[in-house]
Amino acid sequence: MTPDAYLDKLRAMLDAEHECERGEFITQQGKRSIYEKVLRGTCWFPLEVVRTYYNALNQFVAEVRRLDGRGEEHQFEHGRPVCFFAATGEGRASDFSWAGTVSYVDEDSMGVVLPSEAAAPQLHATAQLGVQLYFDETPYRLMVEALSRARQDVAGRLAEYKELFHGKRQCAVSHLAPMTFPWLNKSQEEAVNKILAARDVAIVHGPPGTGKTTTLVEAICETLRRETQVLVCAQSNMAVDWISQQLVERGVTVLRIGNPTRVGGKMLGYTFERRFEEHPDYPLLWRVRRSIRELRSSSRRGESLRAKLASLRDKATELETRITASLFASTMVVASTLTGAASRLLAGMHFSTLFIDEAAQALEPACWIPLCRCGRIILCGDHQQLPPTVKSQEAARGGLGRTLMEAAVQHHPECVSLLKVQYRMNDAIMGFSSRWFYNGMLKSHPTVADRRIFPLDNPVEWIDTSDASSGETPAGGGKSKMNEGEASATVDALRRYVATLGRARVEESNIDFAVISPYKPQVRLLRAMIGGDPALKPFRRRITVNTVDGFQGQERDAVFISLVRSNDGGNIGFLTDLRRMNVAMTRARMKLVIVGDASTLTRHPFYAALHAYVLALAGE
Repeated sequence: MTPDAYLDKLRAMLDAEHECERGEFITQQGKRSIYEKVLRGTCWFPLEVVRTYYNALNQFVAEVRRLDGRGEEHQFEHGRPVCFFAATGEGRASDFSWAGTVSYVDEDSMGVVLPSEAAAPQLHATAQLGVQLYFDETPYRLMVEALSRARQDVAGRLAEYKELFHGKRQCAVSHLAPMTFPWLNKSQEEAVNKILAARDVAIVHGPPGTGKTTTLVEAICETLRRETQVLVCAQSNMAVDWISQQLVERGVTVLRIGNPTRVGGKMLGYTFERRFEEHPDYPLLWRVRRSIRELRSSSRRGESLRAKLASLRDKATELETRITASLFASTMVVASTLTGAASRLLAGMHFSTLFIDEAAQALEPACWIPLCRCGRIILCGDHQQLPPTVKSQEAARGGLGRTLMEAAVQHHPECVSLLKVQYRMNDAIMGFSSRWFYNGMLKSHPTVADRRIFPLDNPVEWIDTSDASSGETPAGGGKSKMNEGEASATVDALRRYVATLGRARVEESNIDFAVISPYKPQVRLLRAMIGGDPALKPFRRRITVNTVDGFQGQERDAVFISLVRSNDGGNIGFLTDLRRMNVAMTRARMKLVIVGDASTLTRHPFYAALHAYVLALAGE
């Protein structure tokens, strides 16, 4: 298949995914009650309007706060379209006729950009106010436009990228003397040197705990000794925030396009909006904008008013352009999500190097969005961890889930640097993952290899719920599952473990815990059980309960995993996505407890091998 034919196929799969996701979103939002949407994180209700104001970008923003919020997981983030609604007596939503866009989210508060100031009275006048997600067409539109640009390019850099990733073009490298970095291990040092020498593509394969971010930050800092500015992107806002924070701590100036997932402290300081507001010319711009708003609301009319407005608008545009140019000229790293790289703020800009973190979690079409701005690309991630989410079976069968990083690894294995030393897990926890996913090439750093919470602790356990489990049951009116018996067994195991440690030891050593399940209904059940358990009350602030996806990039001292599936047919659903299980297991530093029905799960070769591995560690 030619590169252009592959892009055509990719476009068709993207269209199928678009239609599937749009149809599912509209159907489910229409069917579900407000309460169900709140549980799924697509709705906040009830709300209060805290204030309305014009932000630094001259957008009219309503700040709202959820009244029953406790920091629960949700799907709201910067740039997503939302619709306010008034609740009806039947638990349904009566949507407003206009939509807004999320400006920022800070736990239980959210800023929403309104279409105009005229929308504010309706918000203030609504007693039972809520806000819910609208289907976001923007990412699909941007991905389609990016594929079209690449498809049409026949002689430029995008045409070369097509041949690099889907054709027969070889990667070019510069022959540079290797640099030494005493603070990095050997595999990290080799990765940085390979990045510096790459003229087309370099790939950093970073398994869990191997210092992927450390390596990437070092590579960016070294690249900036040779280039004035680079573009750093990632699939998620959280990943962009994390890499940006690490760069700021190294003294690198970062300009964050799009607002962070958590507003405050260091993160707020490097957003475009905050730096725009802090520019010396901003007070003058603010006064000019205020004058424009006053004149617009004035009862005066006539040619002189129109001329004055035109003059003020020209002055405002001149100041905005000057401030924006100044900010970009003084920054070393421009950071955004992949779709954020299409921002009008970057119009006409070109970067010598593009770094994409979380590349193994990004759909390939999304990676083509920033590629049009860059001369070479550095891909960083782990294609043995969470893949991109693809909902359409047609698109999944067609290979939409195959990422640009996977294509690059396949076509250019010589460009791959595998990070081999991990600093998170003890040997027992790491061992199975290393054998199954990384050809046994991972090694534990001596500082963590034998680490345990207490000396005689067994680092890995499997609690078999074959007899005790009540069996899986459908949940949420769809394909999702829950298992009450297994949830009880998981909470019992956690309770016994913290009792063994004792409160004094937990607090003295600052031990933290994770309870993970692949299924959202099971997560909600576990949260409720743990929240209502008197014995666990002293430890609640140290216990985090979430889905596997919610724990990507995180780690805890002790991790308990509830696998849920328990049936006579040996059906394990999306637990067959083994990369998800790899993520779950490798969140643990010193203790991993797997809770699951072995009679169901071990019919699959992966779980059979894992079960045998755990029994062997215990000497059974």
